[in-house]
Amino acid sequence: MTTIQGIINKGIVNAELQFEKMGYVSTNVSNYNTNGYKSVRFEQMLDEYGYLSGVERTDFSQGAIQRTAREFDIAIDGMGFIPVTSKNGDVTYTREGSFKLDKDGYLITNDGYLVGDGIQIPVNHENLKIQPNGDVEIFSNDGTKRELLGTIPLVNFQNPEGLKKSDNNKFYLTADSGEPVLLKNHSRFKQGSIEVTNIDMLTEVNTILRLNASMLASFKVMQTVNDMYSKAFELTQ
Repeated sequence: MTTIQGIINKGIVNAELQFEKMGYVSTNVSNYNTNGYKSVRFEQMLDEYGYLSGVERTDFSQGAIQRTAREFDIAIDGMGFIPVTSKNGDVTYTREGSFKLDKDGYLITNDGYLVGDGIQIPVNHENLKIQPNGDVEIFSNDGTKRELLGTIPLVNFQNPEGLKKSDNNKFYLTADSGEPVLLKNHSRFKQGSIEVTNIDMLTEVNTILRLNASMLASFKVMQTVNDMYSKAFELTQ
């Protein structure tokens, strides 16, 4: 049997979940200009008792590839992640390929993570090429001499949605994601380009409008039921 207290409690729980979903949507909107950012969705389900529950999921679909012409920028065209290592030795995985050189000439992320196992590039290099398979090479001016400096690795996971989100567009592996598998003989890297976010702004704005209307309706129902409860209580006095 449904009681007034039960209706109010159910409304509070459902409104809290709607508010939580609004937080995920707001995060997506705030990262619309963040290269390589993957949108997060909060999928809701209605249980047998009429309560909403939800789970966070990351959308790893491909974002558009934008040309930058910067020699250390690379975009991943297809599935995969680049392993990067912090100064503390923590390995995370990213699709944000806007790289640069540190003071020793090593290829790093914008926040100082080492790309791959460490690829050192001469300060006065010329004609640097990052091949589609990740090989980082420099050529002589006449193109006759080639030197391989290293290879940017690309890995994938059996279940990418099992990865745990970290800061600055990075992910940690988990038991749910499985171990990384090195991709060989691929051609997914595009030098001088960057992958932009896969956020669909129109969809996010529509979601915000629907959530706002839903929360207002939930609050109105709770207020109406609360008024009924108060009047019923007064009648007992």
